[in-house]
Amino acid sequence: MYSVTDPATGELVEETPNASDEEVLAAIDRVHRGYTAWRRRPVAERAGIALRAAELFAERSDELAAIMTLEMGKRINEGRGEIGIVVDIFEYYGTNGPALLADEPLTLKTGRAVIAKEPIGPLLGVMPWNFPCYQVARFVAPNLVLGNTILLKHASICPRSAAAIERVLHDAGVPEDAYVNVFASSRQIPSVLADPRIKGVSLTGSERAGISVAAEAGRNLKRAVLELGGSDPLIVLDTADMDETVKATATARMRNCGQSCNAPKRMIVMADIYEEFVDGLTKRVAEYYRPGDPADPSTTLPPLASVAAADEVAAQVRTAVEQGATLRTGGRRIGPGAYLEATVLTDVTPQMDAYHEEIFGPVALVFRAGTEEEAIDIANDSPFGLGAAVFGTDPERARGVADRIEAGMVYLNRSGGSVADLPFGGIKRSGMGRELGALGIEEFMNKKSIRL
Repeated sequence: MYSVTDPATGELVEETPNASDEEVLAAIDRVHRGYTAWRRRPVAERAGIALRAAELFAERSDELAAIMTLEMGKRINEGRGEIGIVVDIFEYYGTNGPALLADEPLTLKTGRAVIAKEPIGPLLGVMPWNFPCYQVARFVAPNLVLGNTILLKHASICPRSAAAIERVLHDAGVPEDAYVNVFASSRQIPSVLADPRIKGVSLTGSERAGISVAAEAGRNLKRAVLELGGSDPLIVLDTADMDETVKATATARMRNCGQSCNAPKRMIVMADIYEEFVDGLTKRVAEYYRPGDPADPSTTLPPLASVAAADEVAAQVRTAVEQGATLRTGGRRIGPGAYLEATVLTDVTPQMDAYHEEIFGPVALVFRAGTEEEAIDIANDSPFGLGAAVFGTDPERARGVADRIEAGMVYLNRSGGSVADLPFGGIKRSGMGRELGALGIEEFMNKKSIRL
């Protein structure tokens, strides 16, 4: 069942039944039939439709943001910001698609050749609830411009977002059989991947979901892109402005109520500035992040996406404290709804569950490092490898640390965030493949060698 439950109140708003097996098969048939015509359209035409989609997303920004606020509790201003990134993504691929898909000439030892860049066929997208529009855009925009067709299974708490995105794309000129939203259940995903008409899958979600989908994709020899969990480190080597560093750290951690895979979750601070940093972060988190209505632009801390999610994060905090961590501020569940106080934990050790887990909520962990080497060791002592950040006044030193961090992305003197022209993705148990930028259009591409 797909359902909308207001996280601010815990009240059920609506329910939508899952698609039947017959409806899922019909959806697969549609994107299969639609592929031949869509791939034959000129690249410039597909790119133009992407640009029109960007315009419509911008026009409907308020509507889409309000839907996200209702479905998963996103602050209304953050929702509008998310749509801004969606617009950027469609504009990037609409503008750059023709050049990215042009034949690549090769000079051989004897003769010439080109690499022709072609689509591979219908793709399945399995999307999460934390960024209901942005995550879809990351997958859909490059692949529609490339000429693939899309079967989209959204998160079960985001049926309104799923339907609204489909309307935007169809209104922009994407044929109804080139992009199909289906309210499928997780149970039906293996049969979709087993269907020979589906050529690949992109999933953004939990590590457990990624392992399951990767196994099915491998069993059926399907390409897969997986963006999974993260426990990103943020290393503070030194700072010329502690207040600004603390503010930037808090903003990055608490964005989207802490429900972001690539948010910094583990702050690793050099010993000589550790106490000052912890005091500043604790004060900022306690005073600035106050629970409120996510539809109110003045709210600084919205609810988590569901009561179950809030209960899970609260339990993780409680376990950490029971195991010896120090609770500096926050940690309490607030009702009704899915609210949890913004939280700072220190003195977390490798013997504690919190050291190894991803805490998907408004919780910052702060670690003390006596040396640069120790900071790097703590940063890399994680099963995840999505992103990381390094703050420091010496650019060369910061870059040297960045080079030694095991992650798919590292940001210097800034934290996380996504831009359309910068590849996004991780290593280790954070997934595989890349989205966005020039690399993002290549994951489901047939690079065909043509000898001239």
